[in-house]
Amino acid sequence: MIAVLALIAGVALGIVFDPTVPVVLQPYLPIAVVAALDAVFGGVRARLDGIFDDKQFVVSFISNVLVAALIVYLGDQLGVGTQLSTGVVVVLGVRIFGNVAAIRRHLFRA
Repeated sequence: MIAVLALIAGVALGIVFDPTVPVVLQPYLPIAVVAALDAVFGGVRARLDGIFDDKQFVVSFISNVLVAALIVYLGDQLGVGTQLSTGVVVVLGVRIFGNVAAIRRHLFRA
């Protein structure tokens, strides 16, 4: 329940304050969002499996975002930023779809 209230509060604050992302950070925002979604869907799956640990979730969330951003940053420094960005999105996308499939199987018993 706290997470739902925090989500609603975050969306409301985002609408009211209309924050802008600095141009320097714009290439990293989509990757950070995908990495955060991976952690969230992993947390939902763990919760449904009965093995959720809040400390592990927070560490997973932060480390996913930081590692994904670091990989994209290194790719930019090496001149292959778009290729590494695509690789990160593909890997995290596969993980997200795997977690969503497990959630679906758990909820619908199919």
